[in-house]
Amino acid sequence: MTADAPTIDAHAHVLLPAVEEAVAGRPGLRAQRELDARRNGPESARVSGAMVAGRIGRLTRVEARLADMDAAGVDVQIVSPSPSHYHYWADRDLARTLYELANAGVAAHCGQAPGRLYGLGLVPLQHPDLAVEALDDALARGLRGVEISSHAPGRELSDPGLEPLWARAAELGAVIFLHPFGCTLDERLDRFYLSNIVGQPAENAVALSHLIFSGVLDRHPGLKVLAAHGGGYLPACLGRSDHGWRVRPEARTCAEPPSSYLRRLWFDSLVYEPDALRRLVEAADADRVVLGSDHPFDMGVEDPVARLAAAGLPADQHHAVRGRNAAALFDIKENGHA
Repeated sequence: MTADAPTIDAHAHVLLPAVEEAVAGRPGLRAQRELDARRNGPESARVSGAMVAGRIGRLTRVEARLADMDAAGVDVQIVSPSPSHYHYWADRDLARTLYELANAGVAAHCGQAPGRLYGLGLVPLQHPDLAVEALDDALARGLRGVEISSHAPGRELSDPGLEPLWARAAELGAVIFLHPFGCTLDERLDRFYLSNIVGQPAENAVALSHLIFSGVLDRHPGLKVLAAHGGGYLPACLGRSDHGWRVRPEARTCAEPPSSYLRRLWFDSLVYEPDALRRLVEAADADRVVLGSDHPFDMGVEDPVARLAAAGLPADQHHAVRGRNAAALFDIKENGHA
């Protein structure tokens, strides 16, 4: 792959009304919304509702998405469902309906702009056997992998029940896009939008630590995990993880020091500041960072390419992050086609 690889935004979202129609009126949805309201607080719930309403067109209409991409200098987007579509409370029958609707919806959306849009589906983490089935469904529809949250109720990513999902994803070369939704610190973060500002980076760090310390990455060395939001707090705090791995026997559960696993993971560039992006590239290596915007949400950025340029990386590293790494990760050729 050359410096002429397409500019690829690996972190962008689509809203799928069919998924929300399928859960409307369900008791589990009501309970989840009550929990979300407690975790976020009334002011953030109000602001978020207005924010999403103002972006419906950009979340659902391909022509609006392409216009945003052109304005930002992005050639290709990897489109994943809005994390609000996880619905990990759903029973087996509903969970199967939801992943089928989500996978089909993303495929249809991306199918309107072949060569420019590629998609990720969903899997029900609360039902591990269905998760494998859902991954197969996503790939059969032409999607490049699936998006997951940092945990499901009662199930961390280190749960042995998820081993078949990791094995299948590694076998097929599917990307697992780790994108937290919600934070279990609950009401401690219910003001100032801390549920997202602090909660999302914390959830990333916890989820990645479960994958590392449990040995998932040792057992499945071919697993492709892409962490949103630059991996949250984890890349900056791995000295503490390494120290704990050395001195605590109950933490000596992975084959190598935790910091070594950064080079087995991928991270998006959504860390906002040039210094932070340079530190991420230094910690994880330039070939493990991909461009990400979180389009079109307000905690995302409108100018991911310009922010990458502001980091002042050497030319080869710049081109790697701009598109070369994502092209390899998602198997996208230089002209945007698989």
